[in-house]
Amino acid sequence: MFDEEKLTGWSLPAEWSPQPVTGLPEAVRVCRRIADTMNAESFSLQFLSPQGESRRLAPVFDSDFPGVSFLSKALSAREAGAFARQIAQSTVPLWWRPAGAPPFPSAGARCWADEIESPTESDTCGIAFPVSLEHGRSGVIAFAGDSIVIDEVGLCDVHARCFALFGEVAKQRLEDCAKALPVSKREIECLRLTASGMTSEDIASSLGLSVHTANQYLTNSTHKLNAVNRIHAVAKALRSGLID
Repeated sequence: MFDEEKLTGWSLPAEWSPQPVTGLPEAVRVCRRIADTMNAESFSLQFLSPQGESRRLAPVFDSDFPGVSFLSKALSAREAGAFARQIAQSTVPLWWRPAGAPPFPSAGARCWADEIESPTESDTCGIAFPVSLEHGRSGVIAFAGDSIVIDEVGLCDVHARCFALFGEVAKQRLEDCAKALPVSKREIECLRLTASGMTSEDIASSLGLSVHTANQYLTNSTHKLNAVNRIHAVAKALRSGLID
């Protein structure tokens, strides 16, 4: 049950200071600390597709890193297009709760946030912070859990830190893309089929290839994505929007 008295004076740790993240693992640790402060169980940072395309979100990392969590999959699914459009149009946090559940933001926080229908099929509370860069990327950092608590001070603090974290991740992604080798259409097809549960033999049969050639495409894409194995390559391809 929501207890507003518990939130008096809520804020993130005072010793935190804005510092550049050195890689996705460090960004994940920073996001996890924010989530822990709100009692959130999961989180997801996602990029929004450029304007003019069908509005979609693409996972960059989440609480299951280097895998892809249920929250990331739910928010980036085609069926979540309405949520992506809400993120594109909103400048304030968006929160949701299961039917009949009490509101988890404090009364003050609810003045600065909009309640929406749950974008996932889970009976879990959630809050999403729209983030963007001037003349650049936009996206969202979302948190979910059964026991999230946040007050007005915390809401503003978390949103500001989400903006800073998103900026660092977007900058790093640009640098990574500049160094990345292009993944061919055939390599993407093999990754997509791997993501759907197919074996190398299945992929070879589906695409009219030899098993050796199918494995070579998967090896090439794993190398180009700087992944440790094909499962890691699939996760990175999902996060980057190469496959869905």
